[in-house]
Amino acid sequence: QVQLVESGGGLVQAGGSLRLSCAASGRTFSNYAMGWFRQAPGKEREFVTAISRSGGATYYSDAVKGRFIISRDNAKNTVYLQMNSLKPEDTAVYYCARRTTAIAATQAKDYDSWGQGTQVTVSS
Repeated sequence: QVQLVESGGGLVQAGGSLRLSCAASGRTFSNYAMGWFRQAPGKEREFVTAISRSGGATYYSDAVKGRFIISRDNAKNTVYLQMNSLKPEDTAVYYCARRTTAIAATQAKDYDSWGQGTQVTVSS
């Protein structure tokens, strides 16, 4: 079973930036698509962004398109989420997830392994 560990969350003012990282255990990281989801208090977990195995295909929710960038370094078994122009509505716990195929997906049910989450709080 793969282990995913997120880091990089914190408190930032609106308009600021944060970079989240998700480190994966195991030697098969490069075989699988990865995604980021978030969950705000009282709300359901929602899709943020995803990246294919090679990094050649990326997907974003309309809420973050143009502000967030997903990337991966397969040599380091790590996926990143660069978050720019942050808004108070971006406040949530952010989770990375692994899908056991090369192609990314936008629904949480399509991912089989999840990290513990990292809190991102954006103040106004």
